[in-house]
Amino acid sequence: MRRLVGRIILTCALVAGVAVGPGSTTASATTAAPATTAAPATTAASAPIAASATTAPKTCGTPSASDPFGTATPAQENLDAARLVSAVTTLSTRLRLSVQVFRNNCLVATHPLEAVGGAVHNNLWSATKSVVSMLTGIAVGQGELRLDDPIGRHLPTGPGWGDAAHRAITVRQLLTQTSGLRQSIVSEAATTGTDPHLAQEALSQPFVHKPGTTFQYSQLGPALLAYVVQRAVHQDLVDFAQERLFGPIGIERGSYFWLRDRSGNAYGYAHLFLTPPQLARLALLMSNHGRWNGSQVVPSSYVAAVSRPHATNGCYGLLFWTNRGKPCTGADIPTAQTLRRHAIPSAPADAYEMNGTGGQLAIMIPSLNMTVVTTGYFGSLALDPPVLLGSAPDEMQWTFFRALMSAVEDAHVHDPGPYPGDPIDLDVNPRNYLDPAVLLSDAVTNPHCNLVFCDGTIPTKGLAQNLRALPGLL
Repeated sequence: MRRLVGRIILTCALVAGVAVGPGSTTASATTAAPATTAAPATTAASAPIAASATTAPKTCGTPSASDPFGTATPAQENLDAARLVSAVTTLSTRLRLSVQVFRNNCLVATHPLEAVGGAVHNNLWSATKSVVSMLTGIAVGQGELRLDDPIGRHLPTGPGWGDAAHRAITVRQLLTQTSGLRQSIVSEAATTGTDPHLAQEALSQPFVHKPGTTFQYSQLGPALLAYVVQRAVHQDLVDFAQERLFGPIGIERGSYFWLRDRSGNAYGYAHLFLTPPQLARLALLMSNHGRWNGSQVVPSSYVAAVSRPHATNGCYGLLFWTNRGKPCTGADIPTAQTLRRHAIPSAPADAYEMNGTGGQLAIMIPSLNMTVVTTGYFGSLALDPPVLLGSAPDEMQWTFFRALMSAVEDAHVHDPGPYPGDPIDLDVNPRNYLDPAVLLSDAVTNPHCNLVFCDGTIPTKGLAQNLRALPGLL
């Protein structure tokens, strides 16, 4: 009977084209201590409940730069193979380039064309914001920065560097997208590649809300934070990332590309290009509470903090989206829709994620020691424009995690049923996301900085740095 069941599962995997368990070319996993399981939150109906009859799962180590991920069979991770195949197959059909499912650091399933899609450098888009958050946490751990620091403490002085009110914005407010500065998500990004100085562009925007009181998804806010971190650590942000984050987890210098503005500042809101396995390393770092091969890379206290929802948005923590709270307010494209639900009702309440437009996703579920990484181009099936565009909690994740959770054999996750559809919001006013006033402020930032000149020079440093870094895309 076991042989028959095994053949049925193998047949299903072959028909679906989904890779399940270790491949023939994968090195055996190294032994590592199991990651500590965080206590599941109790605010969502989908908090997992332990099942009775289970086996001790296999645990894989975090790999060095030259090693592949450790692998395991679904059975070794208390996962139903047929249901796992079904879940990954479903997600793979949603315009996905890559899908990787890990449990206890072990890779258990991938996209059928992972060998192709997994080699492509993808723009992480807004998942870059979460990387900036991780770098902020590292700077905090080093004692170079505090979350409630006013950013003026780390900014230059003089024209273009903000009045007293702008300099009083805190690091925490930039992390929670509550700076209060005017935003327009497409206008802020429309000058990509020509921006003279991202931080000065952010500081040129007027206040539309009292800082700390209102969630507004911004591009220039995280860009300003990236510059603040750079100033606080007295090191170029990309060099700091390589030394303190990428290098320690095996992402080698010259193997990626991070776009800079013309003054040489890394874009803090998007334009970090990584391969799916590199993104998976960042996700597994977070799943291991900031530790990698015995070294604490990101402080564990900061890792725990990133998924705590802010009072202004139940779905947002410190530049990470979270499943812990509700209601959920999305990005302002075409409108900032607020949904009276958790981000992913079909996933455990403690799930949190890095999320970039088009579905560049790294999802961590501490209570299940599970990590999912996927890249691609949208994929939600919904009539609501914000959900369809991925700017609000989307249908694709609801559907996928409902299928994936059904494969978990050692815990029960509440099934909320099929995606029911969200209220359709037809507010597509271009001023929500393409405000000409914001675009003008980016182009003519202040009397000392514009698209041509900035601080008495024609900035070209970043252009040269971008050219030198382009081989990282190969």
